[in-house]
Amino acid sequence: MTPAIRQLNTKGIPHKVLRYEHTQTHGDYGVDAARQLGVPPEQVFKTLVAETDTHELIVALVPVSGRLHMKRLAAACGARKASMADGAKVEKTTGYVLGGVSPLGQKKHLRTFIDHSASDFETVYVSGGRRGLEIELPAQALAELLEATFATVADTGGL
Repeated sequence: MTPAIRQLNTKGIPHKVLRYEHTQTHGDYGVDAARQLGVPPEQVFKTLVAETDTHELIVALVPVSGRLHMKRLAAACGARKASMADGAKVEKTTGYVLGGVSPLGQKKHLRTFIDHSASDFETVYVSGGRRGLEIELPAQALAELLEATFATVADTGGL
């Protein structure tokens, strides 16, 4: 049981744990997960950790079908700039390995921003804390548990 699943169980948040065969040796883990689970990639959210110009680490959840828009993320969190955080720093701060970072059960609570598109779905899928493990849960419950803000932080290329 991962820290993400443990947190959901402890808080009594309804969720489903889904396993799939992790086949990507590199590349887009989220698109691979969506394909194998048979769900739209717009409903599967990747967990990305960015660092602001003031060195604050922040979490952004964006659909695997899109990309994180750094200027929008910076504006949402009140920073001038944001960039992807160093991988080693991400792993140390969250307690997860890259490609399996969950927004749930992180070692340190980080401010979190969920792309507004998540509210289009009754449930969303996020990493369960390891490659090949996804969690389905209501977007609103996810936001409440993480004390997250819904904001337009994704660039979906017109989707």
